Amino acid sequence: MLAISDYKELLLQQKFYEAHEKLEEYWFPRRKEKSRGVLIVKGFINAAVAFELKKRGRQESALKVWKTYKKFSLLIESDENDFIELKEFVEDYAKKYLF
Repeated sequence: MLAISDYKELLLQQKFYEAHEKLEEYWFPRRKEKSRGVLIVKGFINAAVAFELKKRGRQESALKVWKTYKKFSLLIESDENDFIELKEFVEDYAKKYLF
């Protein structure tokens, strides 16, 4: 099961590595599927990685990984409310933390 609320809470606590791990529990067994949903989750994992890189003072690397998140976020469709809400949350957080 995808733990969106846990992921969001970990981001708010700036536990970015743990947030990455929380989604990876879902993504890793499915990583070879290449379905749209799996790729979207991979994007959110990349967002957490970008935040962790920023936390470690690696701004350039963080922005590079953020671009990967943005690529996967384009796969989210208008009827996927959970993903849309999470995308808005992550991107609002990035405005405060990453940029």
